[in-house]
Amino acid sequence: MSKSIIILSINSLGEYMKYIKGLLLLVGVYIITLGLIYIDIEDSRPIVSLFKNLQSDSSLEVVDFSVDKEQIKDTKPAPNKDRNAYYGDLHVHTKYSFDAYVFGVTASPDDAYRYAKGEGIEHPLGYEMKLKEPLDFYSVTDHGFYMGMIQAYADTSTDISQNDFAEPFHNLNRLDNLTVESAGERSNIFSSVLGATIIRPYPNWHPKLLKAYFTRNTQDALQSFDYKIHKSAWADIARSANEHNDPGNFTTFIGYEFTTSTDIEGGNLHRNVIFNSSKASIRPWTRIDSINPEDLWTWQDKLREKGVDTISMPHNPNGSNGQMFEMETFKGNAIDREYSEKRMRNEPIVEITQVKGTSDTHPLLSPDDEWADFEIMDVRVGSRPPTYSKPSGSYVREAYLNGLTLEFTRQGNPYKFGLIGSTDTHTGAGAFDESNYWSKVGLLDGDPENRGSVPLAEENVERLDEYMRAFNQPNSTIELEQGTYANTGFTQWGASGLAVAWAEENTRDSIFKAFKRKETFATTGTRIAVRFFAGYDLSSIDINSDSLVSDAYEKGVTMGADLMQDENKTPEFIVWAQRDKNGAPLQRVQIIKGWIDTNSGRPKENVYDVACSDGMNVDPITNRCPDNGARVNISDCSITNNVGSSELKTLWKDPDFVSSNKYFYYVRVLENPTCRWSTWDAIKRGYKPREDLHETIQERAWTSPIWYTPYESDVEVIPLGGTIRLRNID
Repeated sequence: MSKSIIILSINSLGEYMKYIKGLLLLVGVYIITLGLIYIDIEDSRPIVSLFKNLQSDSSLEVVDFSVDKEQIKDTKPAPNKDRNAYYGDLHVHTKYSFDAYVFGVTASPDDAYRYAKGEGIEHPLGYEMKLKEPLDFYSVTDHGFYMGMIQAYADTSTDISQNDFAEPFHNLNRLDNLTVESAGERSNIFSSVLGATIIRPYPNWHPKLLKAYFTRNTQDALQSFDYKIHKSAWADIARSANEHNDPGNFTTFIGYEFTTSTDIEGGNLHRNVIFNSSKASIRPWTRIDSINPEDLWTWQDKLREKGVDTISMPHNPNGSNGQMFEMETFKGNAIDREYSEKRMRNEPIVEITQVKGTSDTHPLLSPDDEWADFEIMDVRVGSRPPTYSKPSGSYVREAYLNGLTLEFTRQGNPYKFGLIGSTDTHTGAGAFDESNYWSKVGLLDGDPENRGSVPLAEENVERLDEYMRAFNQPNSTIELEQGTYANTGFTQWGASGLAVAWAEENTRDSIFKAFKRKETFATTGTRIAVRFFAGYDLSSIDINSDSLVSDAYEKGVTMGADLMQDENKTPEFIVWAQRDKNGAPLQRVQIIKGWIDTNSGRPKENVYDVACSDGMNVDPITNRCPDNGARVNISDCSITNNVGSSELKTLWKDPDFVSSNKYFYYVRVLENPTCRWSTWDAIKRGYKPREDLHETIQERAWTSPIWYTPYESDVEVIPLGGTIRLRNID
């Protein structure tokens, strides 16, 4: 062997050893990094505090999703200083939501906005969905959780669809599979396959774990997740919102749903999040980031520091098993003023009504309220089998009372919110009309048999039993007088609701500001309009004058606001309600009052009728209007003619007012009775209404409250043990 070859071999060996050392160093750094990440995640120690500084937060990256649109001559109406009522829906799902796509929905955000503007779009079962008249504003709020992923599994051209876990989803929504008969397969995918797919993380040694950790994007650590697909779906939702936004004529908001719940009993804690402009985060903050709503509020605060304002809106507290309006924090700590202020800063309004029931109050909570038993859904959202949701902590009126109680004990008021309605449709198109109802879940409840309003055909009983077993619901049918009915829980759902904002003009900025100041009201789908003012000199206003509204704004406060004590004066209230031209006449206007006794903090409530239809007067003893005689002919759903009012307007003083108590007041407006959707379904198919369901409903509206705040009390509430102080004695 020559000397030059020996030298070459030695040099090669040296290079090889350098390579091995470099590789070992890289592996060592990698292992140490994984170890530090493990310590940080599993058993947080101070040693990693500096290491955490290397993290970025992908959820706080802000993107301007503005689109270039052809400039059209400005036809924007002039602003109205007295404000207009704008009607909309802030809870709409399309194909990008995992549960919508699984149940046959292929409608895009563009389809949803076209529907809101008055165009017809197609239901998964093939019939047309169309509004009687367009809406003023709309927001597509697909689930942030796994947004866009199910559609990608179904599309066999995507890389992620080539994984074994995606195979059950392949071509799920092909045309020949958009049938009621496919419900069993889809239910199995939703109940079993989807859950098993989502919980597939990469192993602890995988580089994806490092990426997820350093970008604080936990989703990236999941094998079933593709961040590019997720961002693409979110960008398309944002693009569509910006493309359809037409200031002055039709307003859209970029939005999504934060779909979270308690991790033990499954108490619903869902919120919808909307953005105030064309700018939004690069991705939604989801339950994969945290299931704690308080972390969502922290994220919102951080976005606000970057110039992007948002609000989050809780929905379906009725299905929260008492968790939505609990008297402690998510982690079980005592509520304090900081918590209360943070919650109200970020979620100033709550969705009181939607397809999955109404959350005003419950007969067990308000036994003296004859109208409390209205469209009650009494199970937890998404529970399988349907599991009872306890009322306390789940309804708006009790939350208002609890908020006053927390204020009494100097903890702040985390429940000083305004009200809206929305639909939670999963077809892109809300069903607001009882006589033309398609429920919400696509193929699963898009026909009367499946939603339980008419008897099942004999051949459909076994099919229904099959797909309900997939939902862990063994009692899928019920035997009644006219035959075998579906017992799916859909009979507790309804054609509701609408969000309404009083705003100067139909623009993002104006309507968003209305949400922030809580000058909003909710309806069950009817387009009732209602004004509500409070003050100490409203009796000086001529309520029949053209200047009523401007005078009331000048001399008082409106819904969502505070009325501060003025010595021993008694507040006066003006209510003005107008009927929906396509709805039933108005029957009555009520003011619902809640308060706490200053001496004890004991909460109380009362319901006052304040205006009656047909010129009738309120009974001063019962505080109720006489029966106006409005009835419904159940055979054809016709209603009594020439009964009820087109508008109701009144000035009211609280006859039981005590100036030192804290109060809230909100308005409830009731229409004359009309047929419920289940009755309409039955008579259209030639059946009598199902005997265990309400045949009629009274469509209604609820305003945000006005809070009366007395002078600050010098009484200190001392809890048990609060007089004892322990100290260490050295």
